[in-house]
Amino acid sequence: MDTFTTTYSTGEFTNATANPLVSLVITTRNEENNIRNCLKSIKAQSWPNIETIVVDNNSSDRTREIAAEYTLKVYTKGPERSAQRNYGMIDQAKGEYVIYVDADMIITPNLVKACVLHIRKMNAIALHIPEIVLGKNYFSRVRRFERSFYNGTPVDGARFFHRQTFVKVGGFDESLFVKGSGEDWDIDKVVRKFGLIVLLPCCNPQLAVHNWPLQDFIETRGIRHHPEYTGIYHNEAEFLLLPYLKKKSYYSLGFDGYINKWGKEDPDIRRQFSLKYRFWTVFTEDGKWRRLLSRPDLTAGMYFLRFCVGLAFLFKKASLVGMEASAR
Repeated sequence: MDTFTTTYSTGEFTNATANPLVSLVITTRNEENNIRNCLKSIKAQSWPNIETIVVDNNSSDRTREIAAEYTLKVYTKGPERSAQRNYGMIDQAKGEYVIYVDADMIITPNLVKACVLHIRKMNAIALHIPEIVLGKNYFSRVRRFERSFYNGTPVDGARFFHRQTFVKVGGFDESLFVKGSGEDWDIDKVVRKFGLIVLLPCCNPQLAVHNWPLQDFIETRGIRHHPEYTGIYHNEAEFLLLPYLKKKSYYSLGFDGYINKWGKEDPDIRRQFSLKYRFWTVFTEDGKWRRLLSRPDLTAGMYFLRFCVGLAFLFKKASLVGMEASAR
């Protein structure tokens, strides 16, 4: 079983002068197997002032019924995540801060408190939040290893925002991301024009929480929970290659519009879609190469997956070009 061991020097957190309301938005579609644990983790938060908003995209299972056990604020909105998140974070949220999570995510009991304290301490307007992928099989552990390199990089995306700024920029670009993904990279670039986005430290002894009710579940999914860990556990299903590649291919449908919006020479675009950055630099910068060398077993699996994702992306792009040519 993997143990969370990475620590960061966080300095001293200053106490908030008030307890601002934080609006936590969950987007769902047929998530009856995951939503309860997500909501339990919200209920267990140490921050005293949270509103929970669930925005469901016409689920046909018990998602809405389960959500209603935890919050009265359950809404229906579609067609995709950008529209759902905007509806929750702009139209329904009342908080000074907003955070969005997926239904298969579990947040540590100190997360909201840590976010409020850190965003104020850093005078920032948004935060990247550390994330750990759960799962026991080999490729789930590979995915966990890979994701650990992305925190706070151009491959990451902010989840916690000063709501006034999020509203000012109009939230996620719904017209651009009707299908596919890239909306998290896009909102980072838009919000960054108005202030600082920083990474939340992933480990803070001052905010340690012991006897967390979800700790046993986390450990059944391959991770020994550390009371000082401050972040998100992503409770993805155990890894299967074909569904994973299918999901990545679908996400790629949003990339062309995103690239065209900012231009191929934009520094972030060049890193996010650069073979050099995505296959090498992001895994070696800032001394991370030591971690890469320390686990050759996981490194090999990670590069195998990156290669497969690259092939899937090229195949999808070629298919779309072929379809466009046939339509002419």
